[in-house]
Amino acid sequence: MTGDVIWGLMIPFIGTAAGSAMVYLMRGQMRHAIQKILTGFAAGVMIAASVWSLLLPAIDKSEELGLIGWLPPAVGFLLGMGFLLLLDTFTPHQHMGADEPEGIKTGAKKNTMLLLAVTLHNIPEGIAVGVVYAALAVGDASISLSSALALSLGIAIQNFPEGAIISMPLHAAGYSKRKAFSMCALSGIVEPAAALITVLLAHLLVPVLPYLLAFAAGAMIYVVVEELIPELQIGSHSNIGTIGVALGFTVMMILDVALG
Repeated sequence: MTGDVIWGLMIPFIGTAAGSAMVYLMRGQMRHAIQKILTGFAAGVMIAASVWSLLLPAIDKSEELGLIGWLPPAVGFLLGMGFLLLLDTFTPHQHMGADEPEGIKTGAKKNTMLLLAVTLHNIPEGIAVGVVYAALAVGDASISLSSALALSLGIAIQNFPEGAIISMPLHAAGYSKRKAFSMCALSGIVEPAAALITVLLAHLLVPVLPYLLAFAAGAMIYVVVEELIPELQIGSHSNIGTIGVALGFTVMMILDVALG
């Protein structure tokens, strides 16, 4: 495994850790409007990444393998949505702004449940990065090093505000800054872990790469629809969240096209 691949797998985690470190720099709670625009930005990045970095390469790879161009992406996308639906149904967690936890009932504290929600959110992002770098590792012509890097950078950019949005409420709830930072940063470790496993299995995954690329896209879109968009509709400033979506989508699209 080359240094470029290892670095690419770690970039999203660095984004989470850097965002979590904002708990040391900012006082009090993050303003509601700022939280809205950052959440919207994250949603926009994930939507654009799902299209340009995952679904379009899945279609290209399907045609390259002599398959019906739309079939593997469609199947993979639905499987990815279904996989996250199962995780969402059974994993105990609580979304930001929600009054009640979801998943299997436990006695865990609200802040722990919020961290579990973020960890759940990070799994499809790790799979997405891993699948793209796995395709790169086996010499897939539809994936270049620069396009894989664009996906890693895009996810890192959207992980930064996510880290800040979670670490600051943890500190406000009574955790020390060090503990709030550590808990939030470590929730992002699932990303390079999931990505690394996928890359290590790269040569076994060649026949199903179109399905896996679309699977990652479906999982990411599930997070956007189930978690991020509903958060944008809570309370006021929903228009600011919409602007955030537009900005995030545009930034990720530019990254992918310019670097890809």
